[in-house]
Order: sequence, then C-alpha cells, then structure tokens
Amino acid sequence: MNNRAGALILVLLFHLLHSSEARQPNVVFVLADDYGYNDIGYHGSEIKTPTLDELAAGGVKLENYYVQPICTPTRSQLMSGRYQIHTGLQHGIIWPEQPNGLPLNSPTLADKMKESGYSTHMVGKWHLGFYKKEYLPWNRGFDTYFGYLTGSEDYYTHLREFGASSKFYLDLHNERGPVKNESGHYSAHLFTQKAIDVINSHKDSKPLFLYMAYQSVHGPLQVPDKYLKQYEHIEDETRRTYADNGGKPIKGGNNFPLRGEKGTLWDGGLHGVGFVAGGALSRERSGKVTTALIHVSDWYPTLVRLAGGHFNGCLPLDGVDQWDTISKGSPSKRLMLLHNIDPLYKKSGAPLYADKFDTSIRAAMRSGSYKLITGDPGPGKWTPPPSTQNQQYNTSLYFCEEPSDVKNVWLFNITADPTEHHDLSEERPQVVRIMLDLLSKMNATSVPVRYPPFDPKSNPALHGNIWGPWE
Repeated sequence: MNNRAGALILVLLFHLLHSSEARQPNVVFVLADDYGYNDIGYHGSEIKTPTLDELAAGGVKLENYYVQPICTPTRSQLMSGRYQIHTGLQHGIIWPEQPNGLPLNSPTLADKMKESGYSTHMVGKWHLGFYKKEYLPWNRGFDTYFGYLTGSEDYYTHLREFGASSKFYLDLHNERGPVKNESGHYSAHLFTQKAIDVINSHKDSKPLFLYMAYQSVHGPLQVPDKYLKQYEHIEDETRRTYADNGGKPIKGGNNFPLRGEKGTLWDGGLHGVGFVAGGALSRERSGKVTTALIHVSDWYPTLVRLAGGHFNGCLPLDGVDQWDTISKGSPSKRLMLLHNIDPLYKKSGAPLYADKFDTSIRAAMRSGSYKLITGDPGPGKWTPPPSTQNQQYNTSLYFCEEPSDVKNVWLFNITADPTEHHDLSEERPQVVRIMLDLLSKMNATSVPVRYPPFDPKSNPALHGNIWGPWE
C-alpha cells in the first residue's frame, strides 16, 4: 500500500492446526497478504509453492472459502467473528492517520483463546487500529506481539510514509515498545524467525495459539535478489518479483480464472485460498477437498469451540462453527454470506425497485449458489497471468468492456458459473427480488460507519518519529 489508490487488499488465508496430546490442540493460523487465487501451485500457477502444496495435500483444501476484498475488514472479521456492518468498518481500511479501530465492545478471538487457557501470540501485520493504547494487539488478547501496526511499509527498513509528506517513520513493535534494531532484515525472514522463536519457547503447560500475519506478498514489491533467479522465465518484472516476494494484477498477483481483483466485489476480490492441516484432523480427512461455503468470520466460533471455550461476553456472531464440516465432511451450517454493504461508496445508477434494497448502493451477498451484486462492484476484467497472456487463453473470452454506469445489478450462479460470465439478473428477476429483500433485512441491522477524518496529531514526528498511539 504505497499510495492511496493502492489501499485495497485481497487476502489469501490458510491455516495450520497441529494437535498436542492434550484435549486442546495447538493452533497456528497463517495469513498471507494480497495473495491471488492463481498464486498457489495446486491451482495450476506458474509460481511454485511446494511446501504449501504438500501441507494442503495432507490436509483439507477449502475451495469455497471467502474473505473480504480489502485488508482491515478481513482481519476485523477474523478477530471479531462479525460482519463489517456490525462493527462499523464497512468502508475502506483503517488508515494510519485515522483515529479508528476494531470496536472494543466485544472480545477478540485472541481474548477468547486466552480465556480458554491458551498462550496467545501474534507476529506480523495488525491493521486494526492503534490510535489509543487500548487498541494495540497486546491489549487485545495477545500475550506477545512482534510486527507492524499500519497497513504496509518497506520490507527492509520497516518504515511507513506519513500521508504524502515523503517522510517515513518506523513501524516495528513488540509488546514492550518500538523495535529499532532490525533495519535491513527482510520482513518475511524476520517474521518467520520470530514465529519459530515463539514455538520453540512455548511451554507445554498451556496450548499454543499463534496468529502469523505475513506482510508478504503485499506491495511494495521487494525481494532479495537471490530469489529472482528461479523465475527468470517470467518476462513480466512485477509478476517475477511477486513470485518470490493478491490478487492485485498491477502488483504482480493474479486471480485467474476468477473475475475481478483486489478491492472488487467480483469473486476475484473475495474468493480466497485456504486449507487446514495438522494432527487435529483424522487420517481419513487427509487429501480431502471441501466445497462447503466457509467465510473468514467462521474461524472465530470454529476455533473457540475447538479450544473448548464459550461465547459469554460476545456480541452476536455472524460466523458459524465449521469444524464438523472441515474435520468430518459434514454439510456447512452456512447457507448465506454477506460480502458487504457500503453506504459511503459512491452510488451507481438508479434504484431498480422503489420497495426493495437500493441497488445504487455497493453491496454483495451469497444465498446458496446465487450471488447478487449491486451498485459499483469495481473493475470486472478476467486477467490471465502476465507470463501466459495471448498464449494459452482466448483473450476475446476473458477481456470485455466494463459495465456501463447505468447497470447496477448482477446475479450469478457461482456453483455453475464460478468465473461470473453469465449474468442471470434479467432471466431470474424473482431471485433478484428475494435477495434484495435479504439485503434489506441485513442492512436494517447495520451500525453507523466508522470512518473518521485524518488526525494531524497522528504525525509520528510528534511522537519520537515512530508510528503509535497519539490519544
């Protein structure tokens, strides 16, 4: 995220569960940033990911798994188990200069794991607010923390620009304060070593919960030169760097054959890559693939249940417990999924019906196999990987004119048409009306959007040249 226009984020999410002999399994949850659907080896990518492929092959692949198209909302739903419309984070991300954060009115996933007897640790990217000390990760359920609080920074210097000032300030912290001695240490290597240190120092008296949120492969595209050599055959320089270092094509990621990209409501901005592996799964589940509908908010109740915890003190959850679906192959308890309703996003076109949800508002949801999109979903192109464009694919099929400003309703059967080629909104108006009613009911439960103006007091120059709380 090295500029305002590049602030949107697609998340690859995968996680590893390692059991211990105790009833409560150790949990290592790994989240990679800006990772596209076509950026993992087992989806046919030219990028080789043998370790991830091996882990996924021995676990359960989640092939109907959804996250949010940008960063803060995905992380907020992971940590709260609640939709954006119920936390006020419906619009955009939390910028470093904003006095904003994941609301304090409900315990985080880390809080609940700690309450269940876990030792809780986080390494990597927070991006859930830090303008007050109460919002810092070590005050939100994590015993230890090592990482950065903003949304992006230099991989080597760990500096982040303040606005458009061309002045950069340190954003690297642990639970004891700023970390000033790691300049030059590439963040992927640094965070990996810190995670290994957490595991090696863990005492068996408690089960372990480690949340590992990599900076990779988010922009800026930076990678040690030695890793570029194995991808010399990729002609596109951005893609070649990304391969080592998503879904954001101009930043090297790729979602093909899905439509759209990071920041959009097409499946290329929402459909994540995920798998579960480890000893908490039975041997019978090794190598399985599930197409059950699973959402990032589901990890909250799934992991709390797995930890033997309870939901006392929680506000109503939107996530559902998916452990039986993952570990036994049971049908998913999730039949519907709200992608988002964003009332602050610029409206598009006129409402389709006077007595239904306003279709000029940017929103999207799933009900069974159907997906409805309203408003302006963002760029809807299909983009083959740069190294293979015009070689393997019929580009006339995958490159099309963008929708006009007048159209603001799309309906797809994602099961039959996962690449969103066939809009059914005119063929099946009754389905559209039913889903618009569902959107109206969900919208009625929304809380006001939290998107405050930038605060000049956030300037790190006023706080020892370090990003951190200012209130």
